[in-house]
Amino acid sequence: MSEVKIAAETRSEFGKGAARRIRRDNKVPGVLYGHGSDPIHLTLPGHELLLALRTSNVLISLDIDGKTNELAIPKSVQRDPIKGYLEHVDLQLVKRGEQVNVEIFVQTEGDLAPGAFLLEHVLNALPVEAEATHIPESVTVSIEGLSAGDSILAKDIPLPKGTKLAVEEDTVVLQVLAAQAEESEGEATEGDEAVEA
Repeated sequence: MSEVKIAAETRSEFGKGAARRIRRDNKVPGVLYGHGSDPIHLTLPGHELLLALRTSNVLISLDIDGKTNELAIPKSVQRDPIKGYLEHVDLQLVKRGEQVNVEIFVQTEGDLAPGAFLLEHVLNALPVEAEATHIPESVTVSIEGLSAGDSILAKDIPLPKGTKLAVEEDTVVLQVLAAQAEESEGEATEGDEAVEA
């Protein structure tokens, strides 16, 4: 897991106007919360934060006003729905050695059995509990040779050492479905009638 250092500043201005001014300066308003402490309102550098958030479950080392260093993970990221720029970020305070609940991406390898089958991702991300400084970015599971009716449960997915499931073991993560026939029943009936006549 990667750790990214970002310099942040505390902020005392709130509301839409203040947020717009912050974004005009290519910065992002955010909140750091957790461990029963009061939330800390921050201003973060937009470009550095955007690069950091490209890694799922990134661990961010915050240098706040050059006085304190805190570790955090992103919990909620708001983006502009049209332009895609960052509007706001919520960060959760974490400590080294602490267990945190996060979601990690499920990747697949291999090929389904020959035939018209579809792989459905029932869960795109798997809820797990991991040590804050050792959160895996993703897990990989083999779908080699699976066919219609087969499924992969949460307990079937190999997890890295120190990572535990945060969901029921019997939760379906992936399932294989039979592809639907393209010919509709109505067309087949018309064809049958033509043959009979």
